[in-house]
Amino acid sequence: MWFIRNMLAFVGLLVVIAVIAAATRILPHMDTLVDMDPAALQTYADMALKLLDTGSIAQATVWKVPVQAGLTAEDVDQTMKVVANEHNIKNVGELPLYKQVSAMTGKSYRFLKIYMFCNPLTAARMVDYDDAFSAYLPCRVSLVQDKSGRLWLYSLNMDLMIHGGRTLPPDLRKEALAVRGIILDIMRRGAAGDF
Repeated sequence: MWFIRNMLAFVGLLVVIAVIAAATRILPHMDTLVDMDPAALQTYADMALKLLDTGSIAQATVWKVPVQAGLTAEDVDQTMKVVANEHNIKNVGELPLYKQVSAMTGKSYRFLKIYMFCNPLTAARMVDYDDAFSAYLPCRVSLVQDKSGRLWLYSLNMDLMIHGGRTLPPDLRKEALAVRGIILDIMRRGAAGDF
């Protein structure tokens, strides 16, 4: 009994030390925490749960949509371009990575193409707000054939960019949320072949 009581006291002491250590690191940043987007905590909690479920930081930071069975890569390609055009978002580039891999290896490679969509004015406003946002631009959607032959669409989870830090200025936040909606619509309709 004596041993158990001392072990519990020792564990309690470690917890108190850990709390104090965490507080000394967090307290100097309280002003920043107060300015965080109201959805930041939920955004990071969702990412953490996805990380724990998958063990992959890449899986935890992306949106993933399965393509409807029977649709070809060409069907999805065409649909995404039509939807982007409807939303007046520019397709500023495409990277047919599967073709490059095949050319370099001499062997065919599964379908892997990256599309780059952009609203240049919103992109400029994001970079004017913080130059580091340039690393997130343009919005990329990847069409990937998995190893079993199934097609998937992936894109960076924009919630981290929109809600993961200080609250964006209202007009910029509204624009970023609009682009978020467009990218999700491109993915959803592309995956369904929904012109």
